[in-house]
Amino acid sequence: MTLSDAKKGQKIRILKIDDSNARHQTIRLGLGEGSHVLCSEKLPSGPILLRLGLQEVAIGRSLATKITIALQEVQ
Repeated sequence: MTLSDAKKGQKIRILKIDDSNARHQTIRLGLGEGSHVLCSEKLPSGPILLRLGLQEVAIGRSLATKITIALQEVQ
């Protein structure tokens, strides 16, 4: 499952970032393999908004397809 498949409100763990350029882009945004984030919004035909702590980051759909994720159980 990739980040582009995520739905609003889901808690996500980033498992793998396939492309080295994509990995560099996400690291600059504070995201990396093993990061735990919340999908705070998914805009139709637009970016996916992720919340990491108090920070919110917009990830474009093309970048999101290169990020493998796992859904986390809500506690």
